[in-house]
Amino acid sequence: MSSPVSERRLRVLHVEDSELDHQLIMAQLRRAGLDLEVQRVDTLGEIAEALNQPWDAIISDYNLPGYSGLVVLDLLKESGRLIPFILVSGEIGEDTAVAAMRTGASDYLLKNHLARLAPALLHAIEANESRRARVAADQELRKSKQRLHELAGHLQTSVEMERAAIAREIHDDVGGSLTALKFDLAWIDRHAHNPEVRQRVASALETVTHAIEASQRIMHNLRPAILEQGLVAAVQWMAARFERRTGIVVSMRTSHEQMQLPAGVPLVAYRTAQEALTNVSKHANATRVDIELSIDSGVLTLELRDNGQGIAPGDLAKARSFGIRGLHERAATVGGWVDLSSNSKGTSLILSVPLQAEGLDGLGEQEDSAAEHDPSAWGLL
Repeated sequence: MSSPVSERRLRVLHVEDSELDHQLIMAQLRRAGLDLEVQRVDTLGEIAEALNQPWDAIISDYNLPGYSGLVVLDLLKESGRLIPFILVSGEIGEDTAVAAMRTGASDYLLKNHLARLAPALLHAIEANESRRARVAADQELRKSKQRLHELAGHLQTSVEMERAAIAREIHDDVGGSLTALKFDLAWIDRHAHNPEVRQRVASALETVTHAIEASQRIMHNLRPAILEQGLVAAVQWMAARFERRTGIVVSMRTSHEQMQLPAGVPLVAYRTAQEALTNVSKHANATRVDIELSIDSGVLTLELRDNGQGIAPGDLAKARSFGIRGLHERAATVGGWVDLSSNSKGTSLILSVPLQAEGLDGLGEQEDSAAEHDPSAWGLL
């Protein structure tokens, strides 16, 4: 049964110094019914030039004047071309043949067994084309993953920009209106004499105060202005609020009180801690959370450990575990990664972000005032 390869014209480069041996090999291949376009070369200069052309296969003698077939194989490897290479020799030791195969040769044959040459040639070409297809598929998959990664990063940035816009609207419109209303109610309270009116005003003032507090809480969740004080202060503030709200004890340790970090990193770390604490309050049934924030050997590490019930392996593998996937994608936007481990004694989440060397020079100093380009930075609410 013929293969598609045997039915087309094949371009073969033949490295051979003997014209007689060249004719014998060509006759053997044509006797097998192969349609060939062949070029014979026998010097290293000719070989190097010929490797720039497209070939379906290379057949090379082993013993050549001044060099061996393994030298030709090395030239092929240096060129980066995926071309099947078949070594043919009048005499070749087993060790040499094994070394050639390990180096990348597709096959080797003795010149007194050329009946195997045509099947070996077709098999090598078919295997090489399958390999090329796999390489192309892998490259396309990598490109697709990169496009998805870029899209995820764009979506993360878009979400943060939208959060910032909403927070500004709440600050400028809702917050301003509520504050003005509170002043008006306070004025009415000072000038009212009817006890019922003053009681109603006091109730309204309480409602407005709760609304202002709620708007401030929403603004902080949408766009944490506390990040202006640095990542350490922001995580400490978040941990304290979490402890007051949930009753879960939070302990925090840090290697530096101030950290100068590249743009985007503080917000990624803050959101990671926020998501982790939210998951603890919802699912862990924990009584304690330990947070460690450190920089060591040029890597920012944020670790959160709880003493809860842990996460079932099946939950981590759920198709709709978008929270965990979101953490991975968010970390990837700044070149970092997330490690999550869990057992019956609790769960540990570690965010690691490699930092540029210049980002470590300012450790112990205040954040750079030119942070307007940092998407984690925004004015006071």
